[in-house]
Amino acid sequence: MAIDHDRLFKELIQTFFEEFLLLFFPDIHEHIDFRHLSFLSEELFTDVTAGEKYRVDLLVETKLKGEDGLIIVHVENQSYVQPSFPERMFVYFSRLFEKYRTRIVPIAVFSYEALREEPSVFSIEFPFGDVLQFRFFPVELRKKHWRDYIRHDNPIAAALLSKMGYTESEKIELKKEFLRMLVRLELDEARQRLLLGFFETYVKLSEEEEQQLQREVRAMETKEKEQVLELIISYEQKGRKQGIKQGMKQLIRNMARKGMKAEDIARLVDLPEQDVRELLEE
Repeated sequence: MAIDHDRLFKELIQTFFEEFLLLFFPDIHEHIDFRHLSFLSEELFTDVTAGEKYRVDLLVETKLKGEDGLIIVHVENQSYVQPSFPERMFVYFSRLFEKYRTRIVPIAVFSYEALREEPSVFSIEFPFGDVLQFRFFPVELRKKHWRDYIRHDNPIAAALLSKMGYTESEKIELKKEFLRMLVRLELDEARQRLLLGFFETYVKLSEEEEQQLQREVRAMETKEKEQVLELIISYEQKGRKQGIKQGMKQLIRNMARKGMKAEDIARLVDLPEQDVRELLEE
């Protein structure tokens, strides 16, 4: 199944919007009045020339400290290399300005694997003068080294370790430090699951690597050792239960496709008939 990168990044940044700005744009963070935050509905733009539709990832309406007027922060995740991306950012900016007629802060998060010089300017120039110099604020994740962020008690930093610069040989240590950050953050279960789900979408360890991770955690001499172990075991058990449920659901559906009645399936799999019907309806 293809990963919906834009949805994952939108959910992460929307949940931890203030922490996102604090980590990557402290100067912008300093000026934002976070008592006034409103997440706007998605905007869908059609590129008539290319015949493609583009959906703006995240729009936040807010205020600057000491000012009454509203501003908009536009955050766009770019998960693949696109030479015309600066132009697309300008098109978004112009259409958003046309609709809202207010100041807009454009931010782009480059989350693909390639290392390249990513321009953050779109310009229109002539030999006799410049017509336009449009700039946006970039975050190039792959150019950031994960070790520089493990001391940040910031949930965005923890999740985005998975998209920063690391080598295959560092994967086990990377996940160990991520789990230590997760423990230190002391988040509620829903937010903890969001960060863990995001991280594990992009950093997948083999069974052998997971066992090595557990051995390294048990050898740790830090105060987070027991909590990290508890976290690993807890999510392993939940993942196992989820896998069993998915397997049972598939079995029940296969039986139903062969024409078996819910009451007969229930008797065979030793589940209440109502549970079987609910699994078939999901």
